[in-house]
Amino acid sequence: MRQRQTVFKIFLLALVLRLIPVCLSARLPLGLDDMIQYDGLARSIVAGHGYRWYAEPELAQIEKLLDIERPADYDPRGFLTSFRAPGYPAFLAMVYLVSGVGPTRVFAARLANAFLGAALAPLTWLLARSLGLDEKVSRWAGVVIATFPLFLLYPLGLASENLFIPLMTLGLVMVSRTRTNGGAHPHALTGLVLGLTALTRSIVAGFVPIVALWLYWRARAGGKRVALRNGAILILTFLLVTVPWAIRNTRLHGRPTWIETSLGYNLYLGYHPESSGTFQYGISTDLLSILDDAEQNAHGIAAAVRFARDDPGRVPYLMIRKAGHLWALDSRLLFYFYSNNFVGRLPAWLLGAIVLLICVPLILLAPAAAVGLACGRFGRGQVLIGLLLLYYTGVHALIMAEARFHLPLLPIVAILAAYAFVRRPWREAHTWQRWMALILVALLALNWGLELARDWATWIALFGPEGHRLNLPY
Repeated sequence: MRQRQTVFKIFLLALVLRLIPVCLSARLPLGLDDMIQYDGLARSIVAGHGYRWYAEPELAQIEKLLDIERPADYDPRGFLTSFRAPGYPAFLAMVYLVSGVGPTRVFAARLANAFLGAALAPLTWLLARSLGLDEKVSRWAGVVIATFPLFLLYPLGLASENLFIPLMTLGLVMVSRTRTNGGAHPHALTGLVLGLTALTRSIVAGFVPIVALWLYWRARAGGKRVALRNGAILILTFLLVTVPWAIRNTRLHGRPTWIETSLGYNLYLGYHPESSGTFQYGISTDLLSILDDAEQNAHGIAAAVRFARDDPGRVPYLMIRKAGHLWALDSRLLFYFYSNNFVGRLPAWLLGAIVLLICVPLILLAPAAAVGLACGRFGRGQVLIGLLLLYYTGVHALIMAEARFHLPLLPIVAILAAYAFVRRPWREAHTWQRWMALILVALLALNWGLELARDWATWIALFGPEGHRLNLPY
């Protein structure tokens, strides 16, 4: 009963803190192209037009920005698309079925996002408990996620992270709680949740076989056969959830196609000769005039391969830069929204306070999490989250990265940081563990120092008298 009360209090705290900015921003319009696209996809589903974007009103807006040649057979309902995974638009469509698609739909979506975001806090508590950590560590991890400043603002954006992060955390909870020698049903349910997670963002798909191998490794000698069967059930269920959408995309394009066709676009951004491995506005528009998703995807992949062949020595450098971008400070949204005059001019002290509120939490949590991971001793769950951190960082180092991509890992970061602060595992750690922790902390500090040096002129301009009118690109 006491644990239930703790979970409810954490959820209530998280919900109230998220509802405040949602209610204060009831009339705030959609501010980024991604949000407009997700909204358009959801409205198309509700209207019964299928999974389409760039309907007549949206395409008219895009044509003002980009040189797009409208096809002769253009359908005013929009283009059937496979660029984005369908999970979050389907979630928005369910919200719109209740709220309607009128002007209040965006506020309704933000309310739904707030409840999803609030659920992440007790899920973090549950994940910590599932990993074998005690009540105090779990409670502090949940509170960190409940109060993390960027998470308080994220419900305002119609972005897939609102659904992806709770689903991925729930998947980790189910994986860590599943008994390797248990029955088939828990593993099938785990595969279902991981499948829904992949339908929201397909990047998690590559982690599924790693989970199956971890379950096999975790089993005792006499239970290896059962663990192998359960791992196969997990993968099969995952495929049963995801493959139908892949078949839909394959039929749409007449070629084998997975859950989404954004890989080529991201590889193009990640390996372009003028890119540093992250999203850059000018480069990001190069492929947008190709309206066929499969063609755009193929063109992006071919271009990225060509870029790598033309300058192979630059590839390792880009991979290091991408890993750095993944763990960069959360300043990009601040740069964009403040410099484009969304909130007007702020006094320097207030802007500075906002900067500290957004950037300092990661500076405090990530080094502590590195210590918790390197020096911790809490069983095989430590291996599971270590594998996820390694996989997630490695995949983005291969493709493309930006700071917001580390948000799905923050529940794990919060758990490891709470463990480090509460239990101080370095006191009983081996020398090699302390050295590993020191190296990880030094790498984080170096990454943030280089980032601040690189963006110093932008920071100075942002705090200047015309900082709110710099019109910095996203």
